[in-house]
Amino acid sequence: MRILRDFKVPDFKFPKFHMKELSEIDEVKVDYEKVKKAEENQNKKKSKNYDGTSFNTVKEIFINSSKEYADRTFLLEKFNPKEAWTEITYNQFKNEVIGLGTALTRKLNLKDTRIVIIGENTHHWYVSYMTMLCGAGIAVPVDKELPENEIENVIKRAKASAVIFSTKKADVIKKVSENLPEVKYFIQMNSNQEIDGRFVGLDYLIDEGKALVNGGDNSFMSIEIDPDEFKVLIFTSGTTSNAKGVMLCNRNLAQNVNAATAYVKLTPDDRLMSILPLHHTYESSIGFLLPFGTGSSISVCQGLKHIVSDLQETKPTALLTVPLLVESLYRKINANIKKSKKDGLVNSMIHVTNALKVVGVDIKRKVFNEIYENLGGRLRIIVSAAAPIDAKIGKWVEDIGILFLQGYGLTETAPIAALTPDFETKVGSAGKAVVDAKLRIDNPNENGEGEVLISSKTLMLGYYEDEEATKEAIFEENGERWFRSGDIGYMDNDGFLYITGRSKNVIVTQNGKNIYPEEIELMLSKHTEIKECMVYGKEVEGEKELIITAKVIPNYEVIEEKYGKDLSEDEIYKIIWDKIKEVNKELTSYKAIKKLEIKHDEFVKTTTMKIKRFEEIKKGK
Repeated sequence: MRILRDFKVPDFKFPKFHMKELSEIDEVKVDYEKVKKAEENQNKKKSKNYDGTSFNTVKEIFINSSKEYADRTFLLEKFNPKEAWTEITYNQFKNEVIGLGTALTRKLNLKDTRIVIIGENTHHWYVSYMTMLCGAGIAVPVDKELPENEIENVIKRAKASAVIFSTKKADVIKKVSENLPEVKYFIQMNSNQEIDGRFVGLDYLIDEGKALVNGGDNSFMSIEIDPDEFKVLIFTSGTTSNAKGVMLCNRNLAQNVNAATAYVKLTPDDRLMSILPLHHTYESSIGFLLPFGTGSSISVCQGLKHIVSDLQETKPTALLTVPLLVESLYRKINANIKKSKKDGLVNSMIHVTNALKVVGVDIKRKVFNEIYENLGGRLRIIVSAAAPIDAKIGKWVEDIGILFLQGYGLTETAPIAALTPDFETKVGSAGKAVVDAKLRIDNPNENGEGEVLISSKTLMLGYYEDEEATKEAIFEENGERWFRSGDIGYMDNDGFLYITGRSKNVIVTQNGKNIYPEEIELMLSKHTEIKECMVYGKEVEGEKELIITAKVIPNYEVIEEKYGKDLSEDEIYKIIWDKIKEVNKELTSYKAIKKLEIKHDEFVKTTTMKIKRFEEIKKGK
């Protein structure tokens, strides 16, 4: 799944672990009837899905949950670590969404326009996004980490009529607003500012909308939603004019909820912690719309440096995250166990509790209680997606009694295409096709590996203003739309998917950040000193992360004309590297080119003169 930018590893701090011996654990009782039944069914697996939801639109989810769970807590957040958590109920959230929707459509006349949402995960982000999906307009979630020029470019490309922004982005938005005369309103979260030119506060609009509703205006909730109408625009990589925009509809997003509820059991007693950025579909669909649809609550992490205290204070039952965070938890906890000289005991207890669990006795939560308490005490599910993870880490998570699930998908599938059922886990796989979706491997090799093709109700409408790219990515067969993911993988006999290779062109970092080589290549090609180039992630022995590398054929004629004749290889290298440094200044840090390779022969190409990337990378090895 395409996700995240500078996701830094937090410095977790756990107290010394004491860990009790099995003989010290109270109430370890064996239910012999349960043991007998477990032994009889030891080799049988549950394969029946849960009775999932069947929503067609997000507005159906909104109406249903607002009524069903009105008095329950939906959101917990706080802006200062020293303050108490603010709890927002489903009913409060509903009234704010209706108030904002009424103000946007009636007071500002923005109905059916495109509205950018940019900012950190906060209460008003949730309100803004839900308001769009319920009929106010087309939501354009934007990465808050984008540089100023990229934010401006995305707003222009989206043809946005309004921008909803957080207070932390106020200075940047005010600056770029001078170059965006076509934007009618700039709406600031957590602000009561009345309309002042093009600027206005979101709280002010919510109050104005509520006043209209109290006066009998039911126009916003009367808006009927076409499930297949274009409602969300997400730029998969928000830099140059070459970036792809994914167009999603209500059905895509509602089907994510339907699909997930068939595989994973969530109840109103569950709580998810929001750690990942909401501008990405993984968090906004599975981390927001899914728990909203099941009456669950969400606690908003204040930032990774606060994650341990936030876990302990809000006590979530589920975490949606990326491998980097799971790996960090694994390393920190195990380092502390080793420091406490309890690693031998813990390993023994893992073997004992695994054996007991096979025969129906699950005492993991009692045995590993200290670990649970440091994670809040109620954690039962960890979902990892966006990038591969070492299977031994997933196994360890399950060994201490936490369900470890994995998901697979792309922004183009909004995002879920495959997911691990909580009743049939298989550590190491990316899950199996979700309900109403199909996966297949195109042209598999002798190992069964090939490109992953996806047919699903979550599949995008297409790429924004790019019919050619849409036709390249999506094809029809027997009345079904299939998406070429570009990812390489295989499927086992049980239908579980395993991703074994990176997508055709996209470079995926360890924490799930995506880098589109074409974008960087386009920027490099603007420099006449560069004749041809290819950007790729280079595997370096001993390095876990791919090194962003530019393989460049210099334009010797231009270089000779500009810099003189008889230049050494080192001098030519420096000329090209200086140009790369100029490009790096325009890129976000994780996209920056770290290595340059000067190429003296021609690239291997197709008949249409496209570089065969995999062959070039293979040659380099």
